[in-house]
Amino acid sequence: MNEQQVGEEQAAFQHRTVLLDEAVDALQLNSERSNGVFVDGTFGRGGHSRKILLELGNAGRLLAFDKDPQAIANAATISDERFEIVHDSFATLTYALEARGIKQVDGILLDLGISSPQVDDAERGFSFRADGPLDMRMDTTRGMSAAEWLATENEQVIMEVIKNYGEERFAFQIAKAIIARRQVQPIASTRQLAELVAHTVKTREKGKDPATRTFQAIRIFINKELEDLEIGLAAAYAHLAPAGRMVVISFHSLEDRIVKQFFASKVNLPQPSRRLPIRSVDLPQPEMKLIAKVKATPEELALNPRARSATMRVAERLAIPLRSAK
Repeated sequence: MNEQQVGEEQAAFQHRTVLLDEAVDALQLNSERSNGVFVDGTFGRGGHSRKILLELGNAGRLLAFDKDPQAIANAATISDERFEIVHDSFATLTYALEARGIKQVDGILLDLGISSPQVDDAERGFSFRADGPLDMRMDTTRGMSAAEWLATENEQVIMEVIKNYGEERFAFQIAKAIIARRQVQPIASTRQLAELVAHTVKTREKGKDPATRTFQAIRIFINKELEDLEIGLAAAYAHLAPAGRMVVISFHSLEDRIVKQFFASKVNLPQPSRRLPIRSVDLPQPEMKLIAKVKATPEELALNPRARSATMRVAERLAIPLRSAK
């Protein structure tokens, strides 16, 4: 890649990608691994993918995923035969790999949540800071919008979604207010929902808009983010080569808890009773090892406040140990 191409790639990083260097470095794109197969499960605006391509060997391959049509359009600007984008969730990883005859990958990166361009575009309906249609779908070509869901779902389910996905202690009151409001007029815009929540939530967390948790909960539910994460982690592990790395960046406690527990389940395998006559060599062995837990540096936070809530966890798949002959 010549200097002009490098400059073009680096210019694409204007949208600040959280933990860019740390995440790509954790994939260990060096020596023999540089010509392996890697997956960027959340292309977004391509920050991680473009940097991976800068370090990927000539025989390497990068498969990226994203639900967002705008992300897919952005990916179309990458003219690199080593790169391919899939317009779907990373939860479809197994199908995508099988369709391409790929059995193992050498590294997988997931940068969860929503990107700054999605938040900043009022027409997407993710943010309560600007008025726009209450959509919230990452993939605007399919599925039910947030407005459609709020117009048809019952009070109990709305309450459970806001409580479980938003960890909102006023979920019951908010759900009740939503049902009462929609009987008068549809809740069709982000401003309508934000104002309804603001009038319902009487106490506010310092420095946080009262609508924050409700918007987060509905977005996570509409896009099946936690379900996709659980499916995607299992699929990623199933196809990860020995010594391959999984790098996951999360932005709220629900995501991070799922990632932490998944990695722990591969590191701390259930052991049989010590009373059983089993040799230590025959005991269940760890399938992964934890490499790092990383937070943004003060320098990155100064340039990119969105990185404040980011937690990056890295784990490596271990080779299956050979059992000794009995």
